[in-house]
Amino acid sequence: MRSKGARRHGTGDGIVASLSAVGQPVATELSAQQSERITAGNTAVMSKKHPIIVTTGSSGAGTTTVKTAFEHLFMRLNIKAAIIEGDSYHRYDRTEMRRRIARANALQEHFSHFSIQANVLDELEALFRQYGKDGTGRRRHYIHDDEEGARFGGLKPGTFTEWEDLPPDTDLLFYEGLHGAVVTDTLNLPQYADLLIGVVPILNLEWIQKIHRDTAERGYKPEDVTDTILRRMPDYVTVITPQFALTDINFQRVPTVDTSNPFIARDIPTADESLVIIRINDPEKFGVDFPGLLSMVQNSFMSRWNTVVVPGGKVGMAMEIIFRPILERMMEQRRAA
Repeated sequence: MRSKGARRHGTGDGIVASLSAVGQPVATELSAQQSERITAGNTAVMSKKHPIIVTTGSSGAGTTTVKTAFEHLFMRLNIKAAIIEGDSYHRYDRTEMRRRIARANALQEHFSHFSIQANVLDELEALFRQYGKDGTGRRRHYIHDDEEGARFGGLKPGTFTEWEDLPPDTDLLFYEGLHGAVVTDTLNLPQYADLLIGVVPILNLEWIQKIHRDTAERGYKPEDVTDTILRRMPDYVTVITPQFALTDINFQRVPTVDTSNPFIARDIPTADESLVIIRINDPEKFGVDFPGLLSMVQNSFMSRWNTVVVPGGKVGMAMEIIFRPILERMMEQRRAA
């Protein structure tokens, strides 16, 4: 488990005012009960025997880039990981979710996959707790498209597989999804993470990436994706962004080209048309070697004492340089536990 003090969740005053005006509850900082739950983690022992790595970010943020970097390292270091997909913890299949959204719209309420109530986060927290205890747990898969459905026996897109036990004898658990660092009055997911990573592009870039992915890969119409972005905004502010105050490492991609109107952008800015800001909350804790990183990643530079900026095309390399020694230490501690 992690040791993490409560932190203020900053939110733009204009956005808060706008949401409040339409009757949306906005929490700009942790409640006293939430703070107590996080502070309770200070007395907990981290799970050295069964470590957990969490990558959190919204749809279209680029968490897959982090997953790919870890997959390369898992292969090189001969690490057997239990992979957990955040989409598999949605509460409803695609058909039922559309029905729930339509009902919420009719009632002038907001409801999206970002919403706490649209996900079975108690099941996710139970998985983190159980895996940290003895390396076991349950998972399922969400079917995004026909190709993925074919790999699971012809299941229809938008449905789930049955729950199944995790593979035996894994070295660590790796989660990638929307809610890995959610804290509410009844949930505290980040307390179980040994390494917590946030992926947060500049907002317009995040929207461009989502629009292009959902239209090109998942068959949605551009106007439908735009409606989804708008519908999710209250939950983006109150559920997604507060998580990044609790992360150990954040990656934020910043385009160097004009993305002022993401809804008419024809292309996603390329890696060479962007920079990535990497903020490490506690460099000493993870032994991050900034001079070594700067020497290996050309044209990188420090912008603050705990922040390095790298060219977009080098972010995969930078991730592997940062994550490899962290993984090696995790495995050493696991063997010694």
